[in-house]
Amino acid sequence: MTSAASRDNHLTVRRVERQQHLIERLHASADRVTVGTLAHDFGVSERTIARDIERLRLSGVPVDVAPGRGGGAVIVRRADIPPIAFDLREIAALISSLTALGPTASESATSAMRKLTTALTGV
Repeated sequence: MTSAASRDNHLTVRRVERQQHLIERLHASADRVTVGTLAHDFGVSERTIARDIERLRLSGVPVDVAPGRGGGAVIVRRADIPPIAFDLREIAALISSLTALGPTASESATSAMRKLTTALTGV
């Protein structure tokens, strides 16, 4: 039997993974993606996607949402993503966040963890 805390932790990790993939999906799309399409693609309800988008927006992710016909969500993308410099405290925050998520939860999480630890250690 699984404890309530264990289920809650599992659901949190699933939400974080879904939000990561949601950011990647919205950034990669040239056009708005409807909440219905996202819900179908991620295998969750439209309400779950709407909550995820709202959490991302409140966290500062620039998700542009338009309601109604022809509406949907998109992250206005740049042609290129410039290099970002992090200080030690920022690297530590990102590493600890990835550790909580599971540094091998996705290819991008694994790659990010490898880059952050290399920046930290030089190895």
